[in-house]
Amino acid sequence: MLQAALNSGTADRRAVFEVFARHLPNGRRYGVVAGTGRLLDAIEAFSFDEAALEFLSARGVVDETTAGWLEKFRFTGNVWGYPEGECYFPDSPILVVEGTFAEAVLLETVVLSILNHDCAIASAASRMVQAAQGRPLIEMGSRRTHERAAVAAARAAYVAGFATTSNLEAGRRYGVPTAGTSAHAFTLLHDSERHAFEAQLASLGQSTTLLVDTYDVERAVRTAVELAGPSLGAVRIDSGDLGVVARRVRAQLDELGAHDTRIVVTGDLDEYGIAALAAAPVDGYGVGTALVTGSGAPTASLVYKLVARSDGPEDDAPMRSVAKRSAGKPTRGGRKAAIRRVDARGTAYSEVLTTGEPTPGPRDRLLHVPLIQDGTVVGRETLEAARERHARAVRELPATALQLSKGDPALPTEFVDGGPRP
Repeated sequence: MLQAALNSGTADRRAVFEVFARHLPNGRRYGVVAGTGRLLDAIEAFSFDEAALEFLSARGVVDETTAGWLEKFRFTGNVWGYPEGECYFPDSPILVVEGTFAEAVLLETVVLSILNHDCAIASAASRMVQAAQGRPLIEMGSRRTHERAAVAAARAAYVAGFATTSNLEAGRRYGVPTAGTSAHAFTLLHDSERHAFEAQLASLGQSTTLLVDTYDVERAVRTAVELAGPSLGAVRIDSGDLGVVARRVRAQLDELGAHDTRIVVTGDLDEYGIAALAAAPVDGYGVGTALVTGSGAPTASLVYKLVARSDGPEDDAPMRSVAKRSAGKPTRGGRKAAIRRVDARGTAYSEVLTTGEPTPGPRDRLLHVPLIQDGTVVGRETLEAARERHARAVRELPATALQLSKGDPALPTEFVDGGPRP
């Protein structure tokens, strides 16, 4: 597309692309914007070095003119978006990219690959956090996904409310708090469970978490408290009927005087499994496979669509709306502003998209914030800020948003034709 546009003289036309999802995964009530910070880093670093240009030219992917254009490429346009941690709904324009067609079209794959993954993980994580009802969750999915995706998943889960991750690279790179437990292999390494517990306690202290279901749970709990005393930090259960086993372990810990020893459960948990344990004496959850695969929705199904373009390369050339009309996948033309309507009780009740100048009410929120201006990143923020924003955004949603049963999106999306925007 770039090469053909350069050849036809249309590459320098101003263009506006929007990122949105036509629908949420089946039964989901809201989505979560995540990956924005990673995306800003990626756009800032997006360039073509000598090796990349040699590959493209040698394979005949691009001609000499296009290779010369790519050699000088740096994104110089503008990007607006829903800030990280915000909730979104069908058709929400969570990212708006404005620049020349040539510059903007090159970003499509990097934009979609980052946002589709991170939004999917954060959306699943948010449902799990709500199901946990204030109990902490540990992200433990690194062994169930690509090694780089694992780091991104840990970051996205933290934005959505997970307390910690077992992925140390996510801790090093992004500052996500880290935590973990030993595996069955550590117990099996030793001549007995007692020897394994003694070794772990000697190295890590009484606040550690002991895995108690390698052999016999009741015996393991008794041994753990005998060795660590009533100040043992936690025990982990990874198998069996977790609710039933947790109740038995809680009763046993209390009988042994270990009233403050926490119970952490793991084992193929998802939001439904977590919700089913709401009445069980569980103090925390470790979640792996379901989280890093989006709990059945591994992509957010986001698309990157051209919605407006100029009639010529001149700065003052008029802009016009453009849209697909194909059956099943039509789009709405025109650059859109997004408003979250909020009632007097502080509860959101609709998402309004307009192609005209937005007119928010006194309690409403404009959702787009500047992320890149004239090629310079202006929207960086801390991961904690995104995490706090998500907590606020969820509190603002109606109660139906938190239901795990299948249903419609929590907020309807309303379109207002306000005329063309520059």
